[in-house]
Amino acid sequence: MADERSRQDRWTAQLEQRLHERGFSSLTAFADAYPTLPLVKLAEQFGDELSAAQFFKRLVHEAERSHQVTRLVRGQFVRELYESFPEGWPSILDEETHLEIAMVLGSWFGFTPETHQGRVNRASDALLATPPHPGWRPLGPDDALLHMLLPDKET
Repeated sequence: MADERSRQDRWTAQLEQRLHERGFSSLTAFADAYPTLPLVKLAEQFGDELSAAQFFKRLVHEAERSHQVTRLVRGQFVRELYESFPEGWPSILDEETHLEIAMVLGSWFGFTPETHQGRVNRASDALLATPPHPGWRPLGPDDALLHMLLPDKET
C-alpha cells in the first residue's frame, strides 16, 4: 500500500513538473488552453503515462477543489461536440446525424461526474428538443448557450 502511494506521489510530481515546463500551473490550465481538443489528444501530450480517463479524473479532482465542476462539465461537452462535429452543430438532423448527436450526448454523460448527471440529462434533452442553430460551435465552457443550459451552481 505504501509502495503504491509512493509511486502515485512520484507520478504526480512528474506530471506537475511537465506542466510547469510547459508553462501551466495546473492540468485545468493546460486543458483550458486547448478547449476543443479531445481528451485523448490532451492526454497524449504527456506520453503513454496518462490515459484520457486518468486525465479527466485529475481534471475532476482539480475542479472539485476549486468548485468548478459545472464549468468542467460544460468544457467536456465542447470537446465531445468538436470531436464528432468540427464544423459545429449539424444543419440537417436526419436519422444518421441524430444518432451521432445522441452518441456525443452519451459520451458527454459518460464523462460527467455523478453529481452533475441529472443536470446533463436535462441539458441534453433541451438540446434535442430545441436544437441550436446550425453551425453552433461553442469555443469553450463559457459559451452563452452552455451557460444557460448548465449555469454555474455547484451541487
